[in-house]
Amino acid sequence: MIIDCHGHYTTAPDALEAWRKRQILGIADPAQMPRVSELRISDDELRESIETNQLRLMRERGSDLTLFSPRASFMAHHIGDFNVSSRWAAICNELCFRVSRLFPEYFVPVAMLPQSPRVDPASCIPELERCVNEYGNVGINLNPDPSGGHWTSPPLSDRSWYPIYEKMVEYDIPAMIHVSTSCNACFHTTGAHYLNADTTAFMQCLTSDLFTDFPTLKFLIPHGGGAVPYHWGRFRGLAQELKKPLLQDHLLKNIFFDTCVYHQPGIDLLTKVIPVDNILFASEMIGAVRGVDPETGYYFDDTKRYVDGAALLDTEARFKIYEGNARRVFPRLDATLKASGK
Repeated sequence: MIIDCHGHYTTAPDALEAWRKRQILGIADPAQMPRVSELRISDDELRESIETNQLRLMRERGSDLTLFSPRASFMAHHIGDFNVSSRWAAICNELCFRVSRLFPEYFVPVAMLPQSPRVDPASCIPELERCVNEYGNVGINLNPDPSGGHWTSPPLSDRSWYPIYEKMVEYDIPAMIHVSTSCNACFHTTGAHYLNADTTAFMQCLTSDLFTDFPTLKFLIPHGGGAVPYHWGRFRGLAQELKKPLLQDHLLKNIFFDTCVYHQPGIDLLTKVIPVDNILFASEMIGAVRGVDPETGYYFDDTKRYVDGAALLDTEARFKIYEGNARRVFPRLDATLKASGK
């Protein structure tokens, strides 16, 4: 089985974005604030949005199952207050759940949280609990920068995040560390902010003793880990200067990376530097990079081709990347699959 651990609902029906625009207008003019009940998206609309997009590409490219969360750039936690974010998160999470009910063989939901700048992360716990208990979500997306590129939140090692971690440990779910839209003109959302955040999150963990407090906590850092694999020697050297344990002991029991690296040399580097036990297959399709690579003639985000083409990987290693590691990092997913005989 080939499990894609990084999928977003980027093709949701237009009615979702239209409702969100009304919600944003309603922040300044409460008279324009829409009710949740005014958003109407039928099952047929959901089916069409998936069958002609993600599901079609999954079949064409050979993946079997996608962990499916709301569109990352749409999370936009910097917009409005906690109440705005809470309503928006609930709507987006419900849509992903509905997709998973319509296509249970292909999609499993992962939740976004109703984060908001300078709001206690513990405020997100009711939505987290609802998504796990009612929707069967197997993980969450955690935004280390709800301010949208201004980084007003404390680092992930700060104790203000601990209530979220305690709940993650209780439910045995991992978090993908994933920022949203950048509202800072210095940082392009997908080309800079995402990759900066991946690198920043790793460094925040490196300089802390977070996993001493939470030895079973699991973070998935997407987009191949940002700059981390490319600068692995720098991070090893910094850990040494800071008197931290070797990275394989300090971080690699808890931090994992995905394969959203859109060319063969990048995957070759990732699989050479990072232990295979810490790499999970992912494509993030249909996402940040949607075009065809003129050097290969294939889509940039057809990442299975790169894993298949990685010369250092044998059959066992590819099994780990495609399936085994995902089932280990997402225990609730593994339990769900086993319950269905897989």
